[in-house]
Amino acid sequence: MKAKTMEKEKPWLKNWPEDVPQSIQYPEVPLFELLRKTAKLYPRQIAIIFYGKKISYRELDELTDRFATALYDSGVRKGDRVALFMPNIPQFVIAYYGALKAGATVTTISPLCKDREVQFQINNSEAGTAVVLDLFYPTVRKVWRKTKLKRVIVTRMKTFMPGAKRFFGTLLGKIPSVKVKREPDVFFFDELIEKYGPNPPRVDINPREDLAALQYTGGTTGTPKGAMLTHYNLVSNAVMCFFWLRGKPAQETVLTVLPLFHIYGMTTSMNCPVYMAATMVLLPRFDIKEVLKTIEKHRVTIFCGVPTMYTVLVSYPEIDKYDLTSIKFCISGAAPLPVEVQKKFMEKTGGVLVEGYGLTESSPVTHCNPLDPTMKTVKIGSIGLPWPDTEAKIVDLKTGKRKLPPGKTGELVVKGPQVMKGYWKMPEETAAVLKNGWLYTGDVGKMDKDGYFYITDRKKDLIKYKGYSVYPRELEEVLYEHAAVELCAVIGKPDPVAGEIPKAFVVLKEGARATEKELIEFVKKRVAAYKAIREVEFRKDLPKSLVGKVLRRKLKEEEIRKAQLAQRA
Repeated sequence: MKAKTMEKEKPWLKNWPEDVPQSIQYPEVPLFELLRKTAKLYPRQIAIIFYGKKISYRELDELTDRFATALYDSGVRKGDRVALFMPNIPQFVIAYYGALKAGATVTTISPLCKDREVQFQINNSEAGTAVVLDLFYPTVRKVWRKTKLKRVIVTRMKTFMPGAKRFFGTLLGKIPSVKVKREPDVFFFDELIEKYGPNPPRVDINPREDLAALQYTGGTTGTPKGAMLTHYNLVSNAVMCFFWLRGKPAQETVLTVLPLFHIYGMTTSMNCPVYMAATMVLLPRFDIKEVLKTIEKHRVTIFCGVPTMYTVLVSYPEIDKYDLTSIKFCISGAAPLPVEVQKKFMEKTGGVLVEGYGLTESSPVTHCNPLDPTMKTVKIGSIGLPWPDTEAKIVDLKTGKRKLPPGKTGELVVKGPQVMKGYWKMPEETAAVLKNGWLYTGDVGKMDKDGYFYITDRKKDLIKYKGYSVYPRELEEVLYEHAAVELCAVIGKPDPVAGEIPKAFVVLKEGARATEKELIEFVKKRVAAYKAIREVEFRKDLPKSLVGKVLRRKLKEEEIRKAQLAQRA
């Protein structure tokens, strides 16, 4: 009787993967202890491969100890904020765990950020130390005196490259670099690592209370907010990820091309691999040929990415030249995964690609489809089942209090050990999204009778056409079924009569052709009349975040500005 009641409340348990525990005993330790433990158990296991340079877990642990010692000697203490402003290079991993070992809280800055955005995050987080790639140092230099930064540690792309590549890359000018002058409070990463021994301070960390990261949201809904993520938040999500992936300790190779500054990459492509003693193959940016070569050369088994990555890969004309059969499991997150892309990728690799879901405020993953090679328990188009120890439900959009039955559309709310403490210095915003332990995601979705969840759209992205609610994702899915469409985004364009009309922005595949009329008719035949796309604009590319998420917000802002100018005229 108890089991039946449980399945009624949590219908997803009926389809739960047999080899994944429904509940886990998470280690209540500081996040950096995951690295320490792995280094003790698998000291010779390769932790990082960077353009051929290999770093073992023993070496990585020692390097992070050295960096922690350097930070402590320079004045960094428990609770201080250390900003990381770097792409995916070994120094990011070293500085991340080193800062945590020194008792600091890490805040990561996107390499795409401009002066004003960098200044805002440093000031808002109250960071006193910044670890910066030399290419980004000029940006930090411009805003330094407008912040409370006490010290800047500069590193170079070539520091951890193999000797030959470093020499010839420098000689031929193929490794980008910027000269940084020696001046007070400017330090150099490689010099600190060499100068200080592996003698980190002993810091008393309360995993459930002390912050490991101040992770800023992308600002898609206004001013970026710093999500306060504790050590326990990040440890629990890394452990959940390990069990869901069914990774084999010290036997997996992970392609770490997702930006580590982003919470999705941080958890799935760094913290989780460290926990399972996997080898991380670091790539500073997503380049199609380099990704394909890397998968083939290093026999990558796990690859977490975003839909645009998988879309570009399956559309690449020469993909069949590469052996991608080493891939076992892939998870797509951060944005909706087009169904056609999912099918094609699995055909090309033989691996399993499923859609998952998460957000910065939940460290980030809360849902994912089972990684079932038979695909019997995978529902294409769904974000899957809640992860271990994670609760989820759909509530009504108006009050947020009434739980809705299967099939009904409302707001997705979640609860679990991975949910943040709140927003940094923003009590009102925290109270708006955290209610009785539940995180209100702002995403519109539904749950089916089997306990699988579906995201329809963000509440703020809903298109209101003559009073009807139109979901952009539904129209985008239809557009992706058209053979000529490589990338698309649908937004609500301001309209004086209808309020908003659905407008599509489309990037066509190389060599493909399609007209506006053709695409409008294609969609019209497949959706209700009120959902029909009214306009199509063709573009060479769409605005994206560094993690690869198409920014509908940017497109919407463009249309609003156009409407305002037209009104004035």
